[in-house]
Amino acid sequence: MAAAVAPPLCTWLVAACLSAACGDGEKENERRHRGGGVGGFFGSRRRLGSGRRGVGRSGMAMSVALHPERTAVENKKPDMKQRRVVVTGMGVVTPLGHDPDEFYNNLLRGISGISEIEAFDCSHYPTRIAGEIKSFSTDGWVAPKLAKRMDKFMQYLITAGKKALENAGITEEVMNELEKSRCGVLIGSAMGGMKVFSDAIEALRVSYKKMNPFCVPFATTNMGSAILAMDLGWMGPNYSISTACATSNFCILNAANHIRKGEADVMLCGGSDAPIIPIGLGGFVACRALSQRNSDPAKASRPWDVDRDGFVMGEGSGVLVLEELEHAKQRGAEIYAEFLGGSFTCDAYHMTEPHPEGKGVILCIENALADSGVTKEDINYINAHATSTQMGDLKEFEALNRCFGQNPQLRVNSTKSMTGHLLGAAGGIEAVAAIQAIRTGWVHPNLNLDNPEKTVDVRMLVGPQKERCDVKVALSNSFGFGGHNSSILFAPFK
Repeated sequence: MAAAVAPPLCTWLVAACLSAACGDGEKENERRHRGGGVGGFFGSRRRLGSGRRGVGRSGMAMSVALHPERTAVENKKPDMKQRRVVVTGMGVVTPLGHDPDEFYNNLLRGISGISEIEAFDCSHYPTRIAGEIKSFSTDGWVAPKLAKRMDKFMQYLITAGKKALENAGITEEVMNELEKSRCGVLIGSAMGGMKVFSDAIEALRVSYKKMNPFCVPFATTNMGSAILAMDLGWMGPNYSISTACATSNFCILNAANHIRKGEADVMLCGGSDAPIIPIGLGGFVACRALSQRNSDPAKASRPWDVDRDGFVMGEGSGVLVLEELEHAKQRGAEIYAEFLGGSFTCDAYHMTEPHPEGKGVILCIENALADSGVTKEDINYINAHATSTQMGDLKEFEALNRCFGQNPQLRVNSTKSMTGHLLGAAGGIEAVAAIQAIRTGWVHPNLNLDNPEKTVDVRMLVGPQKERCDVKVALSNSFGFGGHNSSILFAPFK
């Protein structure tokens, strides 16, 4: 008998979420399913199509309509290699701008997004700098009532996701034509809703009655993807992955595999994190992982430089629209690049330190090349993980040397020298940087590489100014605490 009754807490949470988000729940739900309006549960009421390339800055919302019922389920699995995956949209929220072109132009100009923290008083912390987003608004992207309750990681995620759809030219008309059961969302987070949960703990010190009823669902890493899917009515693969700072790459490769295996045609994927809060800063200070170059924030993140003293925290989100090639062609989408493949491995060595011989990283890169069907000679641009830590920078570079040898055409840089380390979102914005390098023919500089480590071959590293590079194949690495390694590859679409 107990099995037939939903757990009271679960029932209460669902009812609370729907009630708060929908207002007059039944009327709103009925209106959505009739297709009588836009904005959905979680977006604003402005109409779609007002943006430059399509999807308006409104909340995207469509009625949840499945494709007409099929008479039979096809058992034949498609050949993964026959289904090519392309990038048709990009969305970012970063310390260097909230538009893919603005973001990359600032990288090319060598502008640092690292500055003193303003969100809270951190005068008593040994680190007082970060890649903090100073100006951000959810207006037109997230409903005001919901935005007030959300953690910033979810605000960044939903905003970047909708911007990626706008960038992909997915208008309201296009959205209505999509088969919702074949569209999915896979956007992860390393830290999740830290602020929401931290505030709940403080409220609990007074009384449990003071706690935000949304503190549990809004603290979980999966809820950003879930709410975005609810807003869009997308009923395909939907979940999140949390593999520390490798999160975005894991999400991107898994999303691509859903398309390659024939389980989806369109996927929103990437990562989002908002760790610049007292508990986030304090936790990494306790790890002794952060730079303390407070007097000169723009010089603090310096991958491969002898004088580096730790990484700099950042925040934001990076999201891609991945699409099956024929699907993209059919709707006349602009194709920015082709996703070739990738790989994951585990160091199985230490909780925070890289393997001293780089075995996991080397295996990851070799597997990624094999999965993508390219040789090491094809790679001529690498967006490295390089976080500005003592061990991490050197071990990754040693692995790159072992994998690629003396390739005079290879160019290597680190986006983190200007953005800081966005943790689970790092791979998302760095994938955008790699794709923009393919599109523009320029690779951004390495900032603050004033005194390179002697064991680093500076001939492979991009200098202090942007450089011309006709990218053949771009490799983007992301590694995370726990020994998680990930490598993904992009190339010009041909």
